[in-house]
Amino acid sequence: MLRLVQIQNQERRQVALVEEPRLRPIDGFDSLYSLARAAIGKEQSVAALLRRHAVDELLDYDAIYSGQSDWRLLVPLDDPAEAGRTLVSGTGLTHFGSARDRQAMHAKAAAEDESNLTDSMKMFRWGVEGGRPEAGKIGVAPEWFYKGNGTILRAHGEPLDVPAFAEDGGEEAEIAGLYVIGSDGAPYRVGMAVGNEFSDHQFEKRNYLNLAGSKVRTCSLGPEVVIDPRFDSIAGEARIERGGAVIWSKAIRTGEAEMCHSLANIEHHHFKFPAHRRPGDVHVHFFGAHSLSFGDGVQLIEGDVMAIRFDGFGRPLRNPIRVAKRTGEPIAAISLK
Repeated sequence: MLRLVQIQNQERRQVALVEEPRLRPIDGFDSLYSLARAAIGKEQSVAALLRRHAVDELLDYDAIYSGQSDWRLLVPLDDPAEAGRTLVSGTGLTHFGSARDRQAMHAKAAAEDESNLTDSMKMFRWGVEGGRPEAGKIGVAPEWFYKGNGTILRAHGEPLDVPAFAEDGGEEAEIAGLYVIGSDGAPYRVGMAVGNEFSDHQFEKRNYLNLAGSKVRTCSLGPEVVIDPRFDSIAGEARIERGGAVIWSKAIRTGEAEMCHSLANIEHHHFKFPAHRRPGDVHVHFFGAHSLSFGDGVQLIEGDVMAIRFDGFGRPLRNPIRVAKRTGEPIAAISLK
């Protein structure tokens, strides 16, 4: 599978092909966004453009990944000119992992009185029953949530923020789909990347109607994007490090075999909205998490490092957590008298 990164130094941005332990720059493209739009416009594959524009120069990936280089890693896909034209969103209640942890929750729920089920459990059951339609059919809609625009995206190594108004912040280890909308209004999947969807789980726990507000937080992607990866059953690991020691870790899985919704059904229900098919826009869509450290009672604190990896998706995504001091000062709107 082809894996790409975006890097930048004081002089320029660059797209580079991962050839472990080196990176091979791609000439003529300062962003994956421009590379993807060229592939769409020329009706060519990204792989064909890479073969044509790859250069002989090689860069030391280890130094860049560890922050010991003039080059630094960027998020793997963005619109360099206008971050506001990137929509970051996600799909929840998709993974069987938590159900398996509770002795196949979906099977147990079937024997329970419908009136005793929470809305979340009902929605999960709907996904189990109708989230994987046969080819050419439309299945039940999954849960969908908005996270923000491109300004909330963070790269490998950059901190994820717990705002002053938040109650906590916790990792959500996922795979995200990365898309560009073509001039014809069609969504084109550029690839997939490791993601940390990062949410305020304590705020959400108080009431499920807080879900929308709990999701509007910074999140991270990368460091690599995989072009046309397999998305069947992908093993991975999420862990939390504190003071150089691992305080929590868990084996996780994602992919269609681990989910109650098919990729095609998730993509249909995201892109069925005309506003989500505006030519030139970028979309980052998280596909859901298997397990959370919050579910095991872990409370993240300032300086903790969240590390996420999935087999075949390149090097781990690592981000420290940064907690803002509480001020208690309200945000006031200014009247235009």
